[in-house]
Amino acid sequence: MDEANLIQLLVMALVTVIKASAPMLLVSLVVGLVISILQTVTSIQEQTLTFVPKLLAVFLVLIIAGNWIMGTVVELFEELCMNFRYYING
Repeated sequence: MDEANLIQLLVMALVTVIKASAPMLLVSLVVGLVISILQTVTSIQEQTLTFVPKLLAVFLVLIIAGNWIMGTVVELFEELCMNFRYYING
């Protein structure tokens, strides 16, 4: 396996990780921002207040987008399995 194939494989893996984690991270970011604004407005500075809504939002995103996330990961796995002989032969 030469460097070009290795770099292509690494890029495919990184893009898949970013695509699979983006929905959960973005929802967690938005929920955290909204709760932070509400905490600032109401002067409630409880750190544990952000945990439960973020957790529920991430689980909701996993329920909604879980099929798509799994499809993305399976697509990478199938690509790796189909080209496995190229990776071991060099």
